[in-house]
Amino acid sequence: MSSHQTTQTMKPATAAKKLGVYLEATPAEFQEGVVSRVELNALQTDPPEWLQELRRTGPHPRPVVAAKLGVSIAGLARGGVSEALTTEQIEALKTEEPTWLRRERATQAEARKEAVRIKEKNEERDAKRS
Repeated sequence: MSSHQTTQTMKPATAAKKLGVYLEATPAEFQEGVVSRVELNALQTDPPEWLQELRRTGPHPRPVVAAKLGVSIAGLARGGVSEALTTEQIEALKTEEPTWLRRERATQAEARKEAVRIKEKNEERDAKRS
């Protein structure tokens, strides 16, 4: 029996997600093809100009927008942001700091504090058991 290795491929949407870019803003040949694991690794280690530009100026997918604003994806939705934003639009929101953004940042900060508190409590409990 001979074993032959098949090339792992992924849909463009999956590759775009792994690259942290908005699929609709990628070149047509990227959107219409399939991406192999080798190609994905090459894009990550030596990104072409279009990928560098997308990462720099956007438009960015919602997870990236949320991270840049310091809120959750759900917080973006509550704030009425449902589309991809450019870096310029994100910076404008940071400057304006609307009420919803301040509120969502505070909510996110509380969630982080609570996560740390729970982690410390669990570590204490585990230490007592040892």
